[in-house]
Order: sequence, then structure tokens, then C-alpha cells
Amino acid sequence: MEREELAAWLRLTLTPGVGNATARKLLGAFGLPQAIFEQPTSALGQVASSAQVAALRSTPPELDALVNTTWAWLQQDAPAGIRHQIVALGDSGYPQTLLSLDDPPLMLYLLGVGKFKEISPVALINNAQVAIYNIAIKCAIDPALSLAVVGSRNPTPQGLANARLFAKAIAQAGLTVVSGLALGVDGAAHEGALEGVSATAGVGATVAVVGTGLDRVYPRAHRDLAHRIAAHGLLVSEYPLGTPPLTANFPKRNRLIAGLSNGTLVVEAALKSGSLITARLTSEQGKDVFAIPGSIHAAQSRGCHALIKQGAKLVESAQDILEELKWPMGMSIATTSIAGSAYDETTTGLFDENSALLAALGFDPVGLDALQARCGLDTSDLQAQLMGLELDGDVARLPGGLFQRLARV
Repeated sequence: MEREELAAWLRLTLTPGVGNATARKLLGAFGLPQAIFEQPTSALGQVASSAQVAALRSTPPELDALVNTTWAWLQQDAPAGIRHQIVALGDSGYPQTLLSLDDPPLMLYLLGVGKFKEISPVALINNAQVAIYNIAIKCAIDPALSLAVVGSRNPTPQGLANARLFAKAIAQAGLTVVSGLALGVDGAAHEGALEGVSATAGVGATVAVVGTGLDRVYPRAHRDLAHRIAAHGLLVSEYPLGTPPLTANFPKRNRLIAGLSNGTLVVEAALKSGSLITARLTSEQGKDVFAIPGSIHAAQSRGCHALIKQGAKLVESAQDILEELKWPMGMSIATTSIAGSAYDETTTGLFDENSALLAALGFDPVGLDALQARCGLDTSDLQAQLMGLELDGDVARLPGGLFQRLARV
């Protein structure tokens, strides 16, 4: 993209009162943005309102500064393989799956080693070889070969573990994990995806769709994670550089998470959760929604249970998802089970008195008094055993004085 073309695209996106819908009409009528601004008022009036035409005739005061900043960002040196990119509506690198959205973004800012390009999933499935997939993914990230993994910003310890382990298995199978870089489940999903490809040093492991400009990282706690994502996939934003973390941006970006994926897995979510927005948008696009069940007593599980009641597919392992997507099962994957042997004491090697305590804990959060009534231990012995299990990673201490048993996969 040349500087003049960039300036015209930015001017179109900055013009007050001209949203994406009107901009698409103008592009459809006149072609590239440069041509729009060359049109006479009478021609523009056939497509836009008089107020919008007047706005198009004025240059936004912040345009020059933004053009300078964005052009410098595009030219910026980065570590080997990491690119600063912009793709505009109509470019060959624009993800085709986003064109079906009611409100596709006019511009996408990309930071990372990958790029978007349609690769035939049929060819990859016919070959069903990780090596062939890795060659392809180093050139492009295909939304048809991606899965969104989303969930609560305040998950339970088990929810965090599930997000990481499911994402790791999905990445090991050769799918790209798409999420939103938020605290909680999103961050754990990105981490798991990066772990899933670390052995082969593959790229295209994960895509983070963010609600700020790509010159910022939000939340700040994920700065290192964002850098690692850029080295093994992509950071994606529809917002101009310098855009702060505005509240309204995050629900809006969920349509891109759904649009850049072949389905969505919801790990944990409350009934009023942005993850449910992503799930709804996924369903409206005719794609599969998957949900991990949880405790009937946990608020973070109620959103998943509501999705399952509405037709989302209940999943207990990554293999459940891969089978539903008809992904080649010959690939070596690490499955993550939520029921059965993965939770059996024999898989954790617990043959001492802790086995009885773990059985008493169950898998729902429980208070100390209720747990003491179940197992009959005195307070000091119970607290000592719980401390040992907590240090071993078998039990998590939750807010409110509750304890929860964790899966050992």
C-alpha cells in the first residue's frame, strides 16, 4: 500500500458520520477511496446524505498526524519474520470469511509472522500430514482451519487449565487458535496454543484479535504474551494506531473472532458475558459452537450450560471438537478429558490418605466446614492435607474460603 492510498483509506475511516456501511456503498460506487474524494458533490449525493457529503468534503484535522504515524509503523524494523501490515477491504490478503459479516472492517492492521490467505482445507485434509500443513501455515493463516477459544476474564483455576490444555491439543492437531488476548481464558488459550507448536517451531499457532491500536498492548500484563504471539502468528486490530482500550471496542471485536474461525469453543462464561456474544455470532454464521460443562454451582459455568441447552455441542475433550470438525484424526494430538480416566485417582498416582480427601472434595467448590463433615478429619489434619494437595497442584484455593479439586491430565 502506497502512502497516498493509505492516506485516502485513513481519511475515509476518520470522516465523521460515515460508518462502514456508507463507506462500503461509496467504495462500491466509485472504487478506491482516492476516487471517492475526487467525485463531485452531485455524484456523492447519490450515495450519501447531505451531511455525509459535507463531511467528505472536509479533511479530518487529525489525518496528517495519523498518516505519518501509520506510515512510520509500516516501515518500522521488526525482528526477523515479523511484519507490520495493513490490508484493506478488497485486497487479496483480506480474509474472505469477514466479507459475510454485516459490518466487515474497512481496514485490518496486522502484526506478526503470518498473513491471511485462503488455503483449500480439502487439500490439507486429503494429505493429512503435519509437515504439509506446517509448510502452508508458514505462508498463510486460513480461517477455515482455525478455532476460536473464548471465555471468562475471571475463570476458575480449572477453567484456566482447560483453556490451556484444549488450545494446546488443538494447536498440536494443526488448527490455529483465535482469541482476544484478554485476561483469563483468552490468555490461557493463547499460551496453550503456543505450547502446542513449540516442539516444531511452527508459526500460525494463534491469532489475537484486540480492541486497541496495535501500537498498544492491553492488558499490560500480556505484553510478553503479545510479543510471543507476533512471533508465532498474528495480532489483528481494526482500530487505528493510538486507539486506547475503549469499553465499546471489545464486544465489537468479537464479530472478528467469530469471523476468523471455523467454530467457537466457550470454556467458561457467566450468563452475561462477551463470550456468549461470540458464540451467538458464530452460530449466526452457520458455524459450530462448542461448550465445556462445569459445576451447576459455579457462576462461570452457567453461560456454557445455557449454550448447551440452546444447541451448542457439549465437549469433554479436544478430540470431540476435531471429530465434529471432521479433522483428520491420524494426526498426533494430546486430548484433554473432563470425565473418565483423566480424573481417576489411578492416573494421578494417589494411593495414600489423600485419595479419600480428593474423593470427598469431588469437583465442585466446597467450604472447609462442609469438607470436614464429609471426610471426618480434624481441622489441623484437614488443613495440612489441603495445603499439601494445593502445593502439588491437585487443589485450588478459591475466593470465599472455598476449595476445588483440579484435573490432572
